[in-house]
Amino acid sequence: MQPYFGLRGALLNRAIIWLVVCPAFVCYGYNQGVTGGLLTLESFARQFPQMNTLTTKGAEQHYNSTIQGTVVALYTVGGIFGSLSCIYLGDLLGRRRVIFITSAISLIGAVLMATSFELAQFIVARLVLGVGTGGYVATVPVWQAEISQAKKRGAHVVTDGIFIGAGIAISLWIDFGFYFVKGNSVSWRFPLAFQVVLSVIVMLFITVFPESPRWLVKRGRVEEAREILAALADQDPHSEDINMALADIERSLALSGSGSWKDMLTMGEQRLFHRTVLAATGQMFQQMCGINLITFYATTIFEQYLGLSPIQSRILAASMTLTQPLGGFLAFFTIDRLGRRPLMLWSAVGMSASMAILGGTTSVTDNTGTLVAAVVFLFVFEFIFTVDYSGLTFLYATEVAPLQLRAAISAVSTAAVWTFNFLLAEVTPVGFNTISYKYYIIFAVLNAAIVPVVYFFFPETNGRTLEEIDEIFLRSKTIFDPPRLARTLPKMHLAEDVEIEGGNESGGSVAKGKM
Repeated sequence: MQPYFGLRGALLNRAIIWLVVCPAFVCYGYNQGVTGGLLTLESFARQFPQMNTLTTKGAEQHYNSTIQGTVVALYTVGGIFGSLSCIYLGDLLGRRRVIFITSAISLIGAVLMATSFELAQFIVARLVLGVGTGGYVATVPVWQAEISQAKKRGAHVVTDGIFIGAGIAISLWIDFGFYFVKGNSVSWRFPLAFQVVLSVIVMLFITVFPESPRWLVKRGRVEEAREILAALADQDPHSEDINMALADIERSLALSGSGSWKDMLTMGEQRLFHRTVLAATGQMFQQMCGINLITFYATTIFEQYLGLSPIQSRILAASMTLTQPLGGFLAFFTIDRLGRRPLMLWSAVGMSASMAILGGTTSVTDNTGTLVAAVVFLFVFEFIFTVDYSGLTFLYATEVAPLQLRAAISAVSTAAVWTFNFLLAEVTPVGFNTISYKYYIIFAVLNAAIVPVVYFFFPETNGRTLEEIDEIFLRSKTIFDPPRLARTLPKMHLAEDVEIEGGNESGGSVAKGKM
């Protein structure tokens, strides 16, 4: 039987996207949205009275909202540890094995959560689910970026945002459907168990698709990498293009060496710490823009804070998430045409304006016009977010990272996603209960602050090979240099006669040649 079902080139890349990347990130998005839609179910509140904010008031409601926020947020604590584990496991086991193992852990967490009868089991299940999800979310974009060609890398990886949005939408529509199953725990157990199907699909297909050729070269398995590069490009393994691609990867490794994850804390010629901070900061923006205060608590916002009926709230929350796949499709067609920076800048402006309007409209009560405006701008915010920050920050984190630390830096940057995800999930119930509409104003300011940070510090990576991006940082002397160099260095630029002598900060070996 031919490898990869006989698929090569574009067909192989599409199969990878639809059979591994799609179910993985749909599952991630599903987990982001499914629990929030269950918190206001009577059967769920009866099963876990410690999280009941429906029939409680005053101090008890405040206490229960804190418990609710903590339990929901424990999923993100697991995500932090799952992501950080990939600092070591990502290069030790390879991309495919890590994706398989972490998907299996996620599956176990989902089963434990769906079969919970006590709060303690539910808490453990949330942690286990988070560990597995954090692991594959940190690894799939690395694998995807390393098997994609430069001209298609942005479009391929930004599909992650489409699938995240689709997963969130599916979760809330399933929540809505099971809302009508009254007085039965199936109304929340089935939605929590459904994701098992997605994890099984990932585990089945990741075993038959190719390993990252860059990881194989790093492990000295050059001929395997050659065959995979040829299959991905649909070319002869010994063609000139494949030879050049292998030579570029080997030169990058010769310059950087194998390295240790501790090198992320050093600067040196490759500016490793600088690149780690950029990757983590981009991922921090994805959460601090405020998306998860809306995603996690969409149903609660409509029902408890905008005063809509339970059915209206669930319909609107589910409908709102449909804007995310639409925004993802727009990103798919613009990411490699407009570039990373323009999308990051304009999306931050749009999200800041949306949050400011939400703050103003929700400050007025008993007014139909302001209520309609608030609902509209919740939709607008979701759409704008997905155009840029849903999938692009995962892409950007893998692009700015050098090969020898790509898995480790992706792990750290994804841990940043989970850390700030935890922060928002923890404080959002309390924030709405204490400062009400002013909570939106905080995020209007945070989004506005993203604009100058991206403009002055984030270089454009569009259309460049991963090895060319390495060169941008090699030529940089300060944190302000990369954006300028990304504008001025011609693409496919190769430095003349670069000598690599006696290793480097990353523990690299001696090599000599042209970059």
